[in-house]
Amino acid sequence: MAAEINNVLLKMIDFLFGPIMLAVYFGVGALYTVRLGGVQFRRFGVAFRECVLNISSSNNKGIGQLQSFKALATALSACVGNGNIAGVAGAIAVGGPGAIFWMWVAALLGMATKFAEICLAVHFRVQDAAGNFRGGVMYILRDGLSNKNAGKILGGAFAFFTVFVSLVSCGALQVNTMTSAVLSIMPVPGWLVGIVILVLEALVVFKGLGKIADVCTVLAPLMAFVYMGFGSIILFMHFSEIPTAILYIVQSAFTGDAVIGGVAGATMAFAIKKGVSRGVFSNEAGIGSSAIVHATAKVDQPIQESLYGILEVFCDTIIICTFTALIIMTSGVWNSGIKDGTVLATNAFNQNLGVFGHGILVVSLLLFCFTNVIGWYTYGESAFTFLFGAHSVMAFRVIHCFISFLGCLASVEVMWNAADVCNGLMALPNLFSLLMFSSVVVKDTKTFFEEYDEKRVAAKAANI
Repeated sequence: MAAEINNVLLKMIDFLFGPIMLAVYFGVGALYTVRLGGVQFRRFGVAFRECVLNISSSNNKGIGQLQSFKALATALSACVGNGNIAGVAGAIAVGGPGAIFWMWVAALLGMATKFAEICLAVHFRVQDAAGNFRGGVMYILRDGLSNKNAGKILGGAFAFFTVFVSLVSCGALQVNTMTSAVLSIMPVPGWLVGIVILVLEALVVFKGLGKIADVCTVLAPLMAFVYMGFGSIILFMHFSEIPTAILYIVQSAFTGDAVIGGVAGATMAFAIKKGVSRGVFSNEAGIGSSAIVHATAKVDQPIQESLYGILEVFCDTIIICTFTALIIMTSGVWNSGIKDGTVLATNAFNQNLGVFGHGILVVSLLLFCFTNVIGWYTYGESAFTFLFGAHSVMAFRVIHCFISFLGCLASVEVMWNAADVCNGLMALPNLFSLLMFSSVVVKDTKTFFEEYDEKRVAAKAANI
């Protein structure tokens, strides 16, 4: 029976992340890039300035719960995870170096997609009975569609899939990965590792969104420093090979790799599939998840927070995923014939930094996975309260901690595939909402930047 279920799930994954859906992801990103006049490129400097100016908690004075920078840190904590290491390595091993080029393209278009997702989430956000701000695809569809029944059904479906991913993919299975990482360096019972993680998670999530955001604001920079700081040593050791690696990535994107090691038979079409799917899995542009936490930000206009979506995708994919790709490429392990991304990444660190390198990779995985757990908890909580009301928060906290703990006990392939299916199913109502309400995004964007540009011109005139 399990084998039959698994086969069905695999077929669903092939569709949800197959050529048709990947074309839709590309299409939606291209649509918003055109309709917004390339906002992710023209206004990248504005996004960067807004992020830097709002690192201080005193700068956000709009209506909401979290400072914009804390919302960004929480969103990055949720999307930056094992996929940025093992996922990228696996994409190269299976799809060839050209997959990274198409991952870049997907990310550049995904910046516009994420910008639009956050705009709609803030535009349609509400306050629940407990006074907490809630937003996301479920509220966009429920309150935005003229057919209220259809809106409730589609919004409820998105909420259900979000809860499942929060509990399973970004709860139990992340804890399973953490447990395996710990066991690779020390012989301790798996259940003991699970208890430690359970206590740490409970100490954070039971104190609410504010505590989660505070922890993510500390851990997000820390995990980037640990991974990229020590990974930079590897790149420095192979500095002269970086230009060659980048050139080969671009060339392979259009030619494929016919007879090289682990990517034997990799074609351009396959490189596109692996690259785009890795980009979607990594930065979640098109999934609609991170807009849930951005909807809680203290802003007066939706576009103030949308700008952070541009930086979110840029940091996750263009910086961190590219960093991993260059480590794998310059270390020479990418064409070894190994297709397991975790093994490839481990080999790259071991080969260059020895046992110490393996320890650094384990610490990085632990930080990435733990922040992914608590970050995605916030998404699951909002979805759960959409389905069952504000009074259900405490019940979800208990359920989430319990399900996460179970992840230390076993690894089941069916669970992984079911989680991937639900992740893909989240995209369907989200992409629908992006197509239905594009005029709202365009109007909000035009209004915001007209005011922003007028203020900039007036400020320059006053200083003359």
